[in-house]
Amino acid sequence: MRYLILSDIHSNTDALGAVLRHAAGNYDRIVCCGDLIGYAAEPNEVVDWARQNLFAAVRGNHDKACFDPVELETFNDAAREAALWTCRQLTPANLDYLRALPVGPLALDDFQILHGSPLDEGEYLVSAFDVLQVSPHLTRRANFFGHTHRQASFLCRRHGVKGLGNGAVELEPDSYYMFNPGSVGQPRDGDPRAAYLLYSPDQRLVEFCRAPYNIKSAQAKIRQAGLPNLLAERLEYGA
Repeated sequence: MRYLILSDIHSNTDALGAVLRHAAGNYDRIVCCGDLIGYAAEPNEVVDWARQNLFAAVRGNHDKACFDPVELETFNDAAREAALWTCRQLTPANLDYLRALPVGPLALDDFQILHGSPLDEGEYLVSAFDVLQVSPHLTRRANFFGHTHRQASFLCRRHGVKGLGNGAVELEPDSYYMFNPGSVGQPRDGDPRAAYLLYSPDQRLVEFCRAPYNIKSAQAKIRQAGLPNLLAERLEYGA
């Protein structure tokens, strides 16, 4: 069984479509580490797709914001405006789907998915030090998380945590790993291409991937929807 690991799609169907085309033939199931919606202009299209195609998903903070106003208090102005706009657009069925998404971690076969950290779905894990603080709580060999919009991989052992970069990783026995596929719809690591991972449990292999997409199309939809222009501009720079 091969898995396509996605995170932080953020209502960007142009990026999502590019990832699905780029990864075609290389996976059997799709899972998502949260934040289907927010920022971009096609939330219903993304959630409709998710309901039909995802094997499993956990909720992200933007998914949660559509039914928990307290979550909006943590957002900056542009993110809050986009979240409120998104809530007005969502169909009742899609809102119900988001409300029913489980809080991570969610165990699947020999791995688990989560949004922020194993302890807090809203916590950012950026550095090896961040991962070290939560590594005792990992219950699966491979752990996939999102939230930062940056691709990353970490090897967790008893004596510490080591960053592994963004190359292919072959999992070693008796070790734990944390992998961030990056963001499909709004990368923030300086590379504007849509980001994702492929995981092959039988081969114990995790591969980092990027897919170019029609950024101008996504930008035009954001502007036509009347969303903050910043959300369109940042797509061009991966920032």
